[in-house]
Parts: sequence; structure tokens; C-alpha cells
Amino acid sequence: MRAVLFACAALMLAALPLRAGEVDRLMAALHFEETVAIMRAEGLRYGGDVGDEMLSAVERARWDRVVGRVYDADRMLAQVQSRFAQAMDGADTGALLGFFEGQGAEVVALEIAGRRALLDDGTEAAAEARYAELAAADAPIVRHVATLIADSDLIERNVAGALNANLGFYRGLADGGGLDLSEQEMLAEIWAQEPEMREETRDWLQAYLTMAYQPLPQEVLEAYIALYRSAEGQQLNHALFVAFDAMYEELSYHLGLATALTMQGEDL
Repeated sequence: MRAVLFACAALMLAALPLRAGEVDRLMAALHFEETVAIMRAEGLRYGGDVGDEMLSAVERARWDRVVGRVYDADRMLAQVQSRFAQAMDGADTGALLGFFEGQGAEVVALEIAGRRALLDDGTEAAAEARYAELAAADAPIVRHVATLIADSDLIERNVAGALNANLGFYRGLADGGGLDLSEQEMLAEIWAQEPEMREETRDWLQAYLTMAYQPLPQEVLEAYIALYRSAEGQQLNHALFVAFDAMYEELSYHLGLATALTMQGEDL
């Protein structure tokens, strides 16, 4: 009996590097490094907006350097990789790798290019206008995007993540002495933002995904939809939100803390 147990343990240990390698391959196929780089750029822009709204001219002068330390790309990437690997533990990655290392590579490339393009406010406005035109014409791409959004619960998940990130910012601001609100008052403030946030999230997702997926052959987009309806696709969707939402919450907390400390002439 002990020999069998030792043999099983040896097999499990031998399988670990392969398992880790598969997750690494999946993260590479999903372009985690490029995604985090874009999220950092989004964060730097958002941090700049926070500084413009909440800091004096003197405080604002050193704020960009502070924001750059909050949105550290290496730390962000390490965090999402670790949490994603944990969330994918036990998943069957075969179908996922088969898709994203094959025809799905074009999907990821278009998602990355689209998100990078939306860093420009003019592009975002144009994408929203284009979506409205296609929706009015009842174009197939609009229906496909609606299916993807519904199947992956993208509006609810993104709104929940954004609300939690905003709460993290408030908590950081309070911990740094820049906000005098109880937890209950913070929650009330956050929930008051929910209707507007839901509308903005819906509009952004529709415009972004329509712009990104328009160049795709219909059969590839349909295969993508089918993948996310599978058990493997659902676990991937869950793992992505687990990893990136946790990163956003932590970043938001530290941005709030940095804002409060900067107001008081201190540094993060």
C-alpha cells in the first residue's frame, strides 16, 4: 500500500511542471504582459485625473511620480499571474490552448489593439457612434457581441469589480486621513454611483467589443462564443475576473492612500 502511495505521489510531482507550463502557455497566449501594460496606461491616466480633481497645483507637481509607483507594471503582472494560476488550478486547459494558440490568436490580438486604441478619447467616441449605427441596422456583429456579454455576465462582473475598486479607493483615502466617512457611509456613496456606472459599462463594452471583433470571420467569432459557453471557458472567465479584479482593488486602495498622503505633504 505504501508503495502505491509513493508511486502516486511521484506521478503527482512529475505532473506539476507540465501543469504550470500549460498555465504559463495560456497566459502567454492571452498576452497578459501586453494587457497589463495597457491597464497601467489606463491607470496612469486615471491617476492623473484624480490628481487634477483632488490636489493643489503644488501637490500635483510630484503626483505623476507617485502614481507611477502605484501602477508598477512588474508588480501588477506578478499579481495577476499568481492569482490566475491559482484560479485555474485543476482546469482542463487543452481546449483553451487549442483555441488561443490557434484561430483564437487573432481574437486576442484584436482585443489588445482595440483596448489600446480606446486610450484615445476620440477613438472611444467614434467606436460608440459606430456601434449605434450597427445596432440601428441590426448587424450580426451586434447580436454576437450581445451574446458574448450575456454569456460571460460581463456587465455585472465589470460593475461589481468597479464598485469594489471604488470602495478600495475610499478606504485608502480614509486610512490616509483624507476622508472622514464610516464604512457604512462609504458603501452608500459607492452604491449611489451604481446606475451611472452600469450604463457607462454597458456602453463601453458594446462599443469596444464591436470595434474589436468586426474584422473577425464569423466562424471564428462563433467558435469564440462556443468556447466561453463550455465549462473550460466559464472557468477561464471566472479566473480572469478573480485575477484582475483583485489587482484593481489593491491598486485603487493604494491610489486612495497615496492621494491622502500627498494632500498632507507625505509620500507613499
